Amino acid sequence: MTSPLDAIRARRKLTNKIIAAHEAARLKPFLHPDMTLITGDGSLVLGAQAVVDAFAGQFADPAFVRYVRATETVELDEFGDRAAESGRWTALWKSGDGEQTMSGTYLATWRKLTGQWVIENELFVTLNG
Repeated sequence: MTSPLDAIRARRKLTNKIIAAHEAARLKPFLHPDMTLITGDGSLVLGAQAVVDAFAGQFADPAFVRYVRATETVELDEFGDRAAESGRWTALWKSGDGEQTMSGTYLATWRKLTGQWVIENELFVTLNG
């Protein structure tokens, strides 16, 4: 049986692949319906569908390449149904000079919902770019 920490890490890797493939709709099963997202510029996005729509808008930009979240830690709560993931994120766009990047740190809250780990909250802090 897969441990909760390994399951969360695996689901993060899958979301990175979906983002790299620019398939916004496929992200929805990874998101809590009432998800809260604070973007790197401080904007607030509320609800899974709004998050999917925001990704779809970015994917429509021909210069957008990908976001990658690199997990550094995952900690499980005492009851085993919530977890905190932290790590570094990087965004990549094509530009006239080649590539443009932004990066920073993130914190995600995962919750086990109907037997599956979903992202309940994400906070991104832009530190470069």
